[in-house]
Amino acid sequence: MTAATATRRSALSKRSLAADAMSLDRLLREGPPDGDVEGALESARLKILDQGIKSDSDGMSSLRIYVWLILLNAPMLETDAYLALIHRGASPAYSKIRNDTFRTLSTDPLFRRRVSEASLIRLLNAFAWTLHDAREVRTRDPSVASSTRRSLDQSSSRPGTGYGSDYGSPASSPAAKRARALTLTTEGSVASVTAEPGTYVQGMNVLAAPFLYAARSEAEAFVAFHQLLTKECPGYIRGAMDGVHKGLALVDKVLAIVDPKLSQHLLSKNLSAEIYAFPSVLTLCACTPPLPEVLRLWDFLFAYGPHLNILCIVAQLIMIRSKIMESPRYVNPPVTFFLC
Repeated sequence: MTAATATRRSALSKRSLAADAMSLDRLLREGPPDGDVEGALESARLKILDQGIKSDSDGMSSLRIYVWLILLNAPMLETDAYLALIHRGASPAYSKIRNDTFRTLSTDPLFRRRVSEASLIRLLNAFAWTLHDAREVRTRDPSVASSTRRSLDQSSSRPGTGYGSDYGSPASSPAAKRARALTLTTEGSVASVTAEPGTYVQGMNVLAAPFLYAARSEAEAFVAFHQLLTKECPGYIRGAMDGVHKGLALVDKVLAIVDPKLSQHLLSKNLSAEIYAFPSVLTLCACTPPLPEVLRLWDFLFAYGPHLNILCIVAQLIMIRSKIMESPRYVNPPVTFFLC
């Protein structure tokens, strides 16, 4: 989580008594009482922690995606802006995306029934275009990149504004190519696509999955996914995934403090977090079934910060501590222990 988002969350400590008396559903419909946005946000966070977001047995809720968008401080996005990205066709990362999407939560019947692979490909391909464009702008003129980022930050903080046409700012595809572009999500990779500039990284497909499952439209899922990776976890989208590796180092440190004996046991078998916790850190535990529980975990993480995923991973280790300590499965390399 970035310093800016941490500061924003830590500042919200005073609850709104009027918002406390409202249900989460009503609070979303009617907005903050007396215009007290910060107090209403804090009250909403506590409601999520105490009561949770009402959903059915499959984890479906009409409120969840809107709660996520608010907690992530996501800007408004016009559907046409998302469509403009899709109409551009295959991004430089398209072939890598196609190599990942078919195995995304492949054993989860709830996800496979609700979310198509084509939908996942479209979202990831559109996101790859935004990262590619940002990289191109920075390469051409760093000062322009800085001013563009300031402009996006300002627009995302104002209701009724947002990315708008910025997502599709490069020249749009000719009308004759649009029909072809719309089918790229279900056909093979385009041979003319140039080498990937290092923007798309493996694991984004799993991070995108819960958004598509919870959202009522691809555009909603896209803007929430974009906000998470570019604002909350920007280190995850760098080629070297610096943020992920720093998170793994934190897992080792936290475990050593909470349970020194378990920590020493794992390290004595050469099992650092880099080996067993990489998928859980990278995907905010989205790789760990069942999916409805992942959604509930994300409710909490978006309310109080994705950085708390580190503590949740350590908690999972503590819950299966006896199995790790007693079973040869977890202590005999090369058979290693995975949370996912």
